[in-house]
Amino acid sequence: MHRAITLVGLALLLTIPAIRANSQAKPSKAQKIANAMTAAPRSLSSKATIMDWPASEGAQMTTLRTGSNGWTCLPDFPATKGNDPMCVDDQWMSFMNAMMGKTTPRISRAGVGYMIAPGGAYGSNKDPFATKATADNDWGYDPPHVMLLVTDQRTLQGIPTARQNGAPWVMWAGTPYAHVMVPVSSAKR
Repeated sequence: MHRAITLVGLALLLTIPAIRANSQAKPSKAQKIANAMTAAPRSLSSKATIMDWPASEGAQMTTLRTGSNGWTCLPDFPATKGNDPMCVDDQWMSFMNAMMGKTTPRISRAGVGYMIAPGGAYGSNKDPFATKATADNDWGYDPPHVMLLVTDQRTLQGIPTARQNGAPWVMWAGTPYAHVMVPVSSAKR
């Protein structure tokens, strides 16, 4: 009897990793599209192209759904803590492609990006390529927000460069990737 209980217990222990793996299954295409659409007002995201993040470094984004309004939405970035889907205009897509290639972005007109889904995200306010907190990269929580690109970074002078509770600030100041963050909520949820 003791041996039977031990074997049942062992069998249960061996199934826990499989149960965990299934509970953390990758989101389906439909789930990714639904999540990406939460990043911006529905009037914008309902007609946006939905892209998925590259499967590996150096790979290309893949199209989950073709849109018709010139906007692109992406689901939550799986490598980060929090819920951080985004919807961006063509200037932001160019900016993001430059970031992924670690080249200087070329901004030809003001750009707008939305990250207004409930949840927010965590990241560095100083280093656009940081993947975790360090003593000097100002790692922290970014509430749901709108992001603004400008054609001339000199116009960012005078805007705070530290996270503001409910007020705009410049993220990644002093880098080619500097942009304005405009929170739409200040409380961490």
